[in-house]
Amino acid sequence: MASYANLPAPSPEQGLNRYLQEIRRFPMLEPEQEYMLAKRWVEDQDTDAAHQLVTSHLRLAAKIAMGYRGYGLPQAEVISEANVGLMQAVKRFDPEKGFRLATYAMWWIRASIQEYILRSWSLVKLGTTSAQKKLFFNLRKAKNKIGALEDGDMRPENVARIANDLNVTEEEVISMNRRLSGGDSSLNATVGTEDGAASWQDWLEDENANQADDYAERDELDLRRELLVEAMDALNDRERDVLTQRRLSDDPVTLEDLSQRYDVSRERIRQIEVRAFEKLQARMRTLAREKGIVVPVN
Repeated sequence: MASYANLPAPSPEQGLNRYLQEIRRFPMLEPEQEYMLAKRWVEDQDTDAAHQLVTSHLRLAAKIAMGYRGYGLPQAEVISEANVGLMQAVKRFDPEKGFRLATYAMWWIRASIQEYILRSWSLVKLGTTSAQKKLFFNLRKAKNKIGALEDGDMRPENVARIANDLNVTEEEVISMNRRLSGGDSSLNATVGTEDGAASWQDWLEDENANQADDYAERDELDLRRELLVEAMDALNDRERDVLTQRRLSDDPVTLEDLSQRYDVSRERIRQIEVRAFEKLQARMRTLAREKGIVVPVN
């Protein structure tokens, strides 16, 4: 795999703007270029090809990383973690599945960033399930919503309501509330701002994106992604192409364009699309049952 040490690396000394300018020099890839490079990596373990795939998507990694600015962590480190996720995506990318690398890579980039955030906050290490992570990021908001502003332990009725709303146990709500109220100095330490003093907890929420939902749903999204990629094998080449072009592309192709490509009517293309989607859903449900997981696939 392309060495991480060979990639441009953001640093406080370098400055974020300089890093962003540096990665713009790497050209974007046309679909055919991307496919051929990915084939060289998969079949020949060509590290130069892998390096080109990674560097051409560094701007994507940086863009996703910028959405996590609200967590009080060094932006250079967040971008570096995004690049790690990008490299993992390139390592596992299968060009024969019919997806563009960017569509596949964004899952790995976000997962890598989120794992870094979880590692960085000692409090979150005490809760590893999706529900507990959601509780961590939503408890203060939930308390404000119902007016539970008292210091110390909350009233039993407030505990019960929050536990029900966030799908956790009352014991978890009580425990997390105590930790947020004083059990973790790294989260409650006061920091200076232009508007006065604030705690680290006040910096957790990203105003530009609902990262709490991302944490709560990440496990399900990962499973859906894995099921989707595996289930694509149930389609023949034409079905896979039509479905990808019509439903999985950032810029969907029209029925007219596909009808000309395959020399059939637009109605025939529509039928192929519907049939392919039904086959894909059925295969995803079967795979979910075989793996013993419960994931909506509609």
